[in-house]
Amino acid sequence: MLKIGFIGTGLMGLPMAKNILKAGYNLKAFNRSQNKAAPLKDQGAEISNSIKEAVSDSDVVITMLTDDIAVDEIMSSSDFLEGLKSEATVIDMSSVKPSTATKHGSNLKSKNINYLDAPVSGGTIGAEEASLAIMVGGQQNVFDRAKEILKTMGNPTLVGPIGSGQISKLANQIIVGLTIGAVAEAVTLCEKAGADPVKMITALSGGWADSKILQTHGKRMIDKDFSPKGKTSTHLKDMNNILDCANNFNTHLPISNLVKEMYKTLVENGHGNKDHSSLYMEIERMNKK
Repeated sequence: MLKIGFIGTGLMGLPMAKNILKAGYNLKAFNRSQNKAAPLKDQGAEISNSIKEAVSDSDVVITMLTDDIAVDEIMSSSDFLEGLKSEATVIDMSSVKPSTATKHGSNLKSKNINYLDAPVSGGTIGAEEASLAIMVGGQQNVFDRAKEILKTMGNPTLVGPIGSGQISKLANQIIVGLTIGAVAEAVTLCEKAGADPVKMITALSGGWADSKILQTHGKRMIDKDFSPKGKTSTHLKDMNNILDCANNFNTHLPISNLVKEMYKTLVENGHGNKDHSSLYMEIERMNKK
């Protein structure tokens, strides 16, 4: 059985690591705040005291970190690079810029380490239910060897070479962010015009406008329940990465830019830790003028 090192056991990483353990793999976990990794001990995980300890002797190392800065810090550290054994596979499941993925993929290749970028979509519910959409960039043979591990967390698809997983995640976040905005406007219109938004969602079920976002985030907006499943600050980071990538290819994404500015305002107003469905709050604020 392959030995797995898992770095980053936050909102997403913890349930993902739990599902790997459920599948019977040996797993060592590390998180800067050790209390966040502690729940894995009861399921048989070894809790590591350092990054080097987590990656040493691991056949596969999975990272699930907050942003490019965290990924750069860990993947450039001597503890990480010196701890990896030759021909190990690093799977970065964080959501970062495609350029960050290609940079680390190239660096690790020079040290005889395999690399996949494999960001996910599905939020904490998908992580808990092992139903995440997993978008993978890398070589076919590396993907084939890692596929069974990835399947313990969701549904992996090899999209193309290193960086392709992150580009697919940016496309995903465009659709998610803009659709959240559309649902927020639809709920607001119903509330302002006197239609019942709950019945509106029921009426739209099964039609062209139906989606997981309408059903899940629409309910959160109606209930005003913005406890974080996917943070506003994280989606702002994603929108910034989307526009940075688009700029690199001289591509204009005007609607994405508008949604980014709305998320930026939410974060500036102190709502960065709320669920990204709280975009509804910004629509609501704009309608109070």
